[in-house]
Amino acid sequence: MASTPEAKVKKQIRAILDEYNAYYAMPIGSGYGNSGVPDFLVCYKGWFIGIEAKANSGKVTALQDFNLNKITQAGGIALVINELNFQALKNLLNTLKDVEDIKK
Repeated sequence: MASTPEAKVKKQIRAILDEYNAYYAMPIGSGYGNSGVPDFLVCYKGWFIGIEAKANSGKVTALQDFNLNKITQAGGIALVINELNFQALKNLLNTLKDVEDIKK
């Protein structure tokens, strides 16, 4: 079975998170309370990050946008990652790693 464009984006995000030894979970959206939750819930160097994966310049839904905003309001970091901006995720993880190194 061929991978969808979004599945390819998720695969690359997983590879990046694995490279940085970040903890992550991929909740399954359902009608039982997880609708609109980002595709990845990540903890890295003590930071909470929500990542929504999109392909082909896809836009987040209103519910996804609501959840991403709630994450930032709670002090976390929210990202929308597509095939054009993987480097943004790497840059963020490098910055958080550098902050952690400075603390030591």
